[in-house]
Amino acid sequence: GLRDRCFLELLAATGARISEISGLNVTDYDASRRQIRLFGKGSKERIVPVYEMAVALCERYLKEARPRLLAHARRPSCDTAAFFISSRGRRMSAAALRSSFERHVRKAGLDPALTPHAMRHTYATELLAGGADMRSVQELLGHADLATTQIYTHVSIDRLKDATRKAHPRAE
Repeated sequence: GLRDRCFLELLAATGARISEISGLNVTDYDASRRQIRLFGKGSKERIVPVYEMAVALCERYLKEARPRLLAHARRPSCDTAAFFISSRGRRMSAAALRSSFERHVRKAGLDPALTPHAMRHTYATELLAGGADMRSVQELLGHADLATTQIYTHVSIDRLKDATRKAHPRAE
């Protein structure tokens, strides 16, 4: 449904950890600025831009699906602060989001090795391949140490080697 599409799009749009998406509150989302506030490891806060398609899905989810989920919640103790809520009105746990992710991967016939963390890896790799500097990617991912971010450079280097092989006149 719309909630899951929004969740999957936010994973792709932000490179967020599954735990960060689970911890997301409605007040952490700013459609007008096209950004979300994430709380990473050690409650470290960062602001991440969100592209227009993801903003549009978030807006639809917040206006259409989320109110229905809250209205049909079986318990009066709904977690109204949580961005992603279950049919019971509770915050979706990281485990519930991971399970939803895996279900959609199976349904789409994708490689079962595709995980939420692989989406994060893809986000970082695409940024680097597109020319983003290492320091910016470090900030977007919420890495305390640049060495952690540098793990993603090997894919970009492989891409550069491939481009060299294909285009350089002296490449073998």
